[in-house]
Amino acid sequence: MAAVAGRVEAFPEDHSERRRIMAIVGGSSGNLVEWYDFYAYAFTALYFSPSFFPKNDQTTQLLYSAAIFAIGFLMRPIGGWLFGWVADRYGRRASMMSSVILMCAGSLVIAILPTYATLGLAAPVLLLLARMAQGLSVGGEYGTSATYMSEVALAGRRGFYSSFQYVTLIGGQLLASLVIVLLELVLSDADMRAWGWRVPFFIGAGAAVIAFYLRRALTETASAEMRARKEAGSTAELFRNHTRAFLTVIGYTAGGSLIFYTFTTYMQKYLVNTAHMAKETANLVMTAVLFTYMILQPPFGALSDRIGRKWSMLLFGGLATLATVPLMQAIGGVTNPYLAYLLIVAALAIVSFYTSISGLVKAEMFPAEVRALGVGLSYAIANAVFGGSAEYVALWFKDQGVETWFFWYVTALCAVSFVTALTMLQHRPSYLQGHTTE
Repeated sequence: MAAVAGRVEAFPEDHSERRRIMAIVGGSSGNLVEWYDFYAYAFTALYFSPSFFPKNDQTTQLLYSAAIFAIGFLMRPIGGWLFGWVADRYGRRASMMSSVILMCAGSLVIAILPTYATLGLAAPVLLLLARMAQGLSVGGEYGTSATYMSEVALAGRRGFYSSFQYVTLIGGQLLASLVIVLLELVLSDADMRAWGWRVPFFIGAGAAVIAFYLRRALTETASAEMRARKEAGSTAELFRNHTRAFLTVIGYTAGGSLIFYTFTTYMQKYLVNTAHMAKETANLVMTAVLFTYMILQPPFGALSDRIGRKWSMLLFGGLATLATVPLMQAIGGVTNPYLAYLLIVAALAIVSFYTSISGLVKAEMFPAEVRALGVGLSYAIANAVFGGSAEYVALWFKDQGVETWFFWYVTALCAVSFVTALTMLQHRPSYLQGHTTE
């Protein structure tokens, strides 16, 4: 690893294109599994909520399950700190292997967990603990995988290569949605509620084991010299010298995470609960949406290599601020599933300006010795507060009879992201050699 004027190029320039691609694939394999497991909960909540929260009102049941979903997000800052420290001090590979095993354990617990009828109050408590383990894992996964993928990518094409972090992240969502659709085709609604919802969690636990072995073969991008520095993984170093970068990530992640979860995980429930679509139809729509969204990431990432990270972030913040309210209102009144698909894809095309470079633009803000920690912790805090609460806040506003207030809440946070990109992405160093974000 060569260090030049405080910048670090982690992956040797003379490595072949094939080796870089294989490193990207290996690094992102666990990312796909972790996000599949995490979203399996969101997509199966409509089926298992009555088994753990025995209330008659569907909105109340979804509110309780969304609260546990949000609490899983509150574990992310701890995961971002813990696994970021491991990645900077002991290596990216060790951190990514550990996080995927923890996700496996959380999914397996949910898969075999008895319901309220058997355990009483202990059932939702154990569900909460399993979600906390998954939240800890995902909190650590994002920062380390973003760091690793930015370090193995070739200068000048980092936007394109790093976009595959969200290809696999969305792929995890897509896989979870696809599994639900297939189960709905072969199982009755009663079977889905009784035991079918458990199947996705068994699949996720098995896939995590495969990802663990794939990650064992990864090339380590953090040198022994870097890991031995006293600043490596140091929270004090992070806040002493990189506070501005830390706050910048929080500023634009607030809107980015909130709108991402609004138009992905919450959208399935919005189509069912507000647009009154059948669950099966909503799942089919979201499966098609997620596939389209996934394949949008590389083109948008490549675009950022041409126009710069700053312009991508400005386009995201500005367009999202203008379009969120009309798009949410249109989707809430839609009856045609094809029109619903087009409207949601339009929203996610705007979000793609952010998601395609989300991990990279954060990694470029921090030097190698605190990169995983800086990316993971700052992102996790903003994601926990704003992204993880998206479903709960949306359902709470609906329960209070003022659902449209949620649309304006999303709009306000996207405006914050726009202002942050406008004022704080200027005149800062890029710690990945050979690239400028301006």
